[in-house]
Amino acid sequence: MELTDVMYEKKNGIATITINRPEVYNAFRGQTVKELIAAFRDAWDDNRIGAVILTGAGEKAFCTGGDQKNKGDSGYDGSGGLGGGIGLEIEGLHHTIRAIPKPVIAAVNGYAIGGGHVLHVICDLTIASENAIFGQSGPKVGSYDAGLGTAYLARIVGEKKAREIWYLCEKYSAEEAREMGLVNKIVPQSELLAAAEEWAAKIVEKSPTAIKMLKSSFNADTANIEGISQLAMASLSMFYQTDESAEGRNAFIEKRPVDFTKFRK
Repeated sequence: MELTDVMYEKKNGIATITINRPEVYNAFRGQTVKELIAAFRDAWDDNRIGAVILTGAGEKAFCTGGDQKNKGDSGYDGSGGLGGGIGLEIEGLHHTIRAIPKPVIAAVNGYAIGGGHVLHVICDLTIASENAIFGQSGPKVGSYDAGLGTAYLARIVGEKKAREIWYLCEKYSAEEAREMGLVNKIVPQSELLAAAEEWAAKIVEKSPTAIKMLKSSFNADTANIEGISQLAMASLSMFYQTDESAEGRNAFIEKRPVDFTKFRK
């Protein structure tokens, strides 16, 4: 596959996957997600690769979730509904990141918001730059991830904190994220990729079978959440066709305050 939205490099047993849409804070569209899956699958199939780094281009954002300008009334990129899902193969991407038998390190170089926040959460490890910002935005823009984005998040930070993150849609600093268990390590922005490569190199030195079995074991306790995710994404495809969801998207695009009051009547 020819890559337009993603940069992919393999070196010294490490695959580095970079979301390359800095002009939109590395928000993803359908094409982006397809390319991410393709890159992860290539790293999966290459026995020379022992670890994967996921990051974003530039210094402003790791990923800010779905590109609202590519979201229509029936999903992203003009597709959606009961037959086409939400127009993003996001379930496939989440499953691939979790199932690839090699640790995935998120190198968070700025905003990790919305669907981008979910991506870093489901990675095995997270290293953040000092200027990284974390948080959710779904309920503000007429969207949600009621699968891995909620249930798995709660396993990491606890029920109360996970509900706070989703209900309030606040932003959290790298230090706050580390305190709640979302981040393993914080480094200066200029040292971020080197720090991720250092950890990846240490993993590559280890027994690949041992690492594979350890990852499978860690995933086993939360494997049922993927079934919940299927239900959540099916409901989301229908929700995207409502005026309520459209209000969140339109307010974001028009840069105006969102008004959900009429949907409480």
